[in-house]
Amino acid sequence: MFSHGFTLGKDSPAASRICKQLAREGIGMLRFDNLGLGDSGGDWGDGSFSHKVADTAQAVRSMNESGREVRLLVGHSFGGAAVIAAAHELDSVRAVVSIGAPYEPSHVEHHYDALMERIFADGEAPFLMGGKALTLRRDFIEDVHAADLREQIRTLHRALLVMHSPTDNMVGIENASEIFRTARHPRSFVSLEGADHLLTGRNQAKRAARIISAWADPYLADG
Repeated sequence: MFSHGFTLGKDSPAASRICKQLAREGIGMLRFDNLGLGDSGGDWGDGSFSHKVADTAQAVRSMNESGREVRLLVGHSFGGAAVIAAAHELDSVRAVVSIGAPYEPSHVEHHYDALMERIFADGEAPFLMGGKALTLRRDFIEDVHAADLREQIRTLHRALLVMHSPTDNMVGIENASEIFRTARHPRSFVSLEGADHLLTGRNQAKRAARIISAWADPYLADG
């Protein structure tokens, strides 16, 4: 299962390229658009970090019930935080991968800090992100501010692979360091040298997928 970034959608370069390469490596991946993005209905403004976590967990349960057990969760950026949180609800999951993920979900506030005063006064404000016209509501801000991953990382009790570029200028490498320090073994850290946050450069997503495939292999095997 792959969870995309903040407003990116399932067809973003990272989501699409990583999942396609993992499929070539023999690992089938489900990716879907969260509320109000891409092919999903509804209003993005009605969502939240908690909604993203719940939707991820429900998608995994649906896959499991259909006989296609999900053992690996991969999340990019905001989605990386979501899969760490969702894994706690999913007994089938054996391994979790975070790519360019924030240590604190509230890190996304830097995208809309100039709107905070208006949102708290009016309850919502128009929000333009990546060319998408969205509505940002107070409930989202309060939810993401209340989210605390520290204990969930510490008590994950699943294999964790932390992947991050040291030159990521959207979510700094210090986030990966904090996630890794907080996590317990089995844990691994891979530096995505030369990559940008969105993994748009040539072969960046493909390289990440190949690393994920090799790392996850023992956790995906039967028995």
